[in-house]
Amino acid sequence: MTIEMKSETFETSAAWTCIGRQASSARDRVVNAATELFCHHGFAATGVDTIASRAGTAKSTLYAHFKSKDKLIDAVLEREGQAWRDWFFGQLGQVKGTPKDKLCAVFDILEDWFGDPEFYGCPFINAIGEATSENESLRNAAKTHKSHVNLWIHAQAMELGHKDPDTLVRELTVLIDGAIVAAQVTRDATFSRVAKSLIAHRLTSSLSSSAPYGVAK
Repeated sequence: MTIEMKSETFETSAAWTCIGRQASSARDRVVNAATELFCHHGFAATGVDTIASRAGTAKSTLYAHFKSKDKLIDAVLEREGQAWRDWFFGQLGQVKGTPKDKLCAVFDILEDWFGDPEFYGCPFINAIGEATSENESLRNAAKTHKSHVNLWIHAQAMELGHKDPDTLVRELTVLIDGAIVAAQVTRDATFSRVAKSLIAHRLTSSLSSSAPYGVAK
């Protein structure tokens, strides 16, 4: 069932989201409206009538730019993903120190994100959580988004001289995604500190061990 929402005003100055950005075309207005409504009310619950109304356009205009709601969701995720990555890697670029310091700093940056009043979780996780299990398009979009972060983690692991960079990538993925969901559910930004403590301990343990990574001495 589609839920139609009343008109709302969303404003944000957060660098990690496109919500609140100015629109220069009808297409941009549609994407802006969809981004606001999807992120605040959900993908499934937001209908195209509500999006068109929020954008101040006719529904026919929406469909002229996007053949379906799924295509509109793809456009929102692509733009939100790029905005988040620009912000995230921009923050990482300011971190000084060793690769270990930079890997641990990931969770300091996430805590800033979690603590923002406009934090609504990861749109990719949210979209997949609402979608049918057969929706490979969303899964591929999420994989592409995650691949940028994973490549960075892998590069840090290589520079660090880590014994098993691929496993470290998987461990960081669990900690990052777990912290995102926990913070979204509880509105407690400090879950990032728990994840940071875990990876700091794991890195110290693995780098000080002469045994193959993941094998106890």
